[in-house]
Amino acid sequence: MNVKQLRAFLAVAQYLSFAQAGERLNVSQPALSLTIKSLEEDLGGQLLTRTTRNVGLTPEGETLLPLARQLLADWDNTEELLRQRFTLQMGRVSVAAMPSFAGNLLPAALKVFRGRYPRVNVAVHDVINEQVLEMVRHRRVELGIGFEPESNSALSFTPFYMDRFVAVVPRESPLAERREVTWAELLREDFIALQRPSAVRLLLEQAIEPRHGKLAVAFESHQLSTIGRMVANGLGVSAVPSLCIGQMQELGACCVALVEPLIERRIGLMMLADHKLSTAAQALREVLIENARNSR
Repeated sequence: MNVKQLRAFLAVAQYLSFAQAGERLNVSQPALSLTIKSLEEDLGGQLLTRTTRNVGLTPEGETLLPLARQLLADWDNTEELLRQRFTLQMGRVSVAAMPSFAGNLLPAALKVFRGRYPRVNVAVHDVINEQVLEMVRHRRVELGIGFEPESNSALSFTPFYMDRFVAVVPRESPLAERREVTWAELLREDFIALQRPSAVRLLLEQAIEPRHGKLAVAFESHQLSTIGRMVANGLGVSAVPSLCIGQMQELGACCVALVEPLIERRIGLMMLADHKLSTAAQALREVLIENARNSR
């Protein structure tokens, strides 16, 4: 059976007239008769009784009638569901983003996306950079936002911007009055770091070890917000990507340029190189890239 045959059968069964069914379907009576005959041949028996005066259903036709209605309803619902997803009248997309981006720049992009596609649901996974990579690689999300990965042909990376690390110090600290602070000066204070395996922690350790040795850590936390609050309360100092400056200031800490060495790394959008994005994910990708360009 095919959809054309089922529609023809339902029309004839509804009107019990080939003439009226043909008008309803906008086909000629001979063409409609051939379609019904083809359906009967495919199924192996007669579905309709035909006389010069009337048309009726055989017992097999009576059996097919409710099933055909359900099949066509399912078909039409499926068509409509996919049409709505392709036109972004509905849908769902998942994105993973490292906390420093998810808590600072992502909300503005999501607001733009929501304004354009209010019926598309977005699931945000606020996870460390390593988990972002893992979730993209294993197709648990279609899009990931984080530090540029090491050379990996499996992932496609679209850079947003180059982010530099800044020092986070208490507002009452003498360092807060400086235009810039060196790592040597910063490390004289108790250092508060993100816990391993945070990419931020690993990047800082690798960058400063050649000049300043192993990073001595007084306090650790999984959350940037906790680190900001700890610094604000005078427990020590820290270093975070510059996109966290607003967040740190809201928590009561002060941010200062950090040099010697200057640590920077590109942040951008990741997806599987060989994976075709859903319509919703492609739309979100375009909004994220647009928002990154506008925020430079």
